[in-house]
Amino acid sequence: MFLRWFLPLLGALSTRADFFQFDSISNVSTYYFNYIYCNIWEGQCQPHQDDATQQVPTRDLWAGFSQDSISLMNQWYCSLGQCCESGDCRIINNITGLASDLQTKLHGQHLAQSVVLKAIQGFINNPESNKPLTLSFHGWSGTGKNFVARIIADNLYRDGVKSECVRLFITPFHFPHARLVDTYKGQLKEAIRDMVLRCPQTLFIFDEAEKLHPGLIDAIKPFLDYYDNVDGVSYRRAIFLFLSTIGGVAINEVALDFWHSGQNREDIGMEDLEHRLRAETMESQGGFAQSELMSGHLIDFYVPFLPLEYRHVKLCARDAYIARGLETDEATLDEVAKAMLYVPKEERLFSSQGCKSIPQRINFFLP
Repeated sequence: MFLRWFLPLLGALSTRADFFQFDSISNVSTYYFNYIYCNIWEGQCQPHQDDATQQVPTRDLWAGFSQDSISLMNQWYCSLGQCCESGDCRIINNITGLASDLQTKLHGQHLAQSVVLKAIQGFINNPESNKPLTLSFHGWSGTGKNFVARIIADNLYRDGVKSECVRLFITPFHFPHARLVDTYKGQLKEAIRDMVLRCPQTLFIFDEAEKLHPGLIDAIKPFLDYYDNVDGVSYRRAIFLFLSTIGGVAINEVALDFWHSGQNREDIGMEDLEHRLRAETMESQGGFAQSELMSGHLIDFYVPFLPLEYRHVKLCARDAYIARGLETDEATLDEVAKAMLYVPKEERLFSSQGCKSIPQRINFFLP
């Protein structure tokens, strides 16, 4: 099957080589050799590497070929599963799956479930958006910020967080030294620009965003602003997620006040938290408060992640057992939940680590 498509293709390349510059032929050949080597001959390579040789050649490169040759290439390329009727197969935009995952896999976060779904759905359904979508996730560690970022990636992109269209930046890992901020600025701007050029819809995740140097945020501020393009490149189909612990204390105070007053946590609304989160972010130490991202009002939604209670920890434990294909019972789930530390000291209401260590902790309760 492969030879039936590939041998005529080689003939087409040889007969039309005089129409191209050598570097164009080289770029085309390199891409398809890499694809064949990685996916058919199963060579040792990284198919998702951030490399120009992984980019599909543009139509301009085929200008010298006859229509029959182009059609032959398209049939061969599609026979390898790399194209589809809907367009770029790397992008799936499964809103139904996103809604289901947020509802069934994310526990104790009714606000995040609602805001994230509406924000993503609205952005996807509006191809004429006048700016990129920018969401800021706030809350204690272990409450689900990274988990939701992964759910978004899994439902918008075929390869999830491994997609060529998704990039995760971890502040202490990617930008550890303040003295190198000028170097990081150039690297970050180039990484974002290259990915936007490569993918029609991109997702950028900044973890531990509260530790970002203000200069770094200001360097990418034009990409998040209301511009048609920046140096000829449009960033309006990009999604930016900033994950931080800023405002965690304020969120917890509101949740505790509702508990003390006998109200359900599900009655907490965005009106109870969003203004406080914005104020806390403006007053916080670090890059967010000092950056033009805040003063320019470029964050579309501040998404609060509430502290998790005992019942939510049990659900996380249940999911951890299911993910490993293990059976469990209510008594075991109670034992796992009881092993967590709860605060404040008097009420012992909220898990201090959320659900973060649950997958590791269940090892202690295995037979």
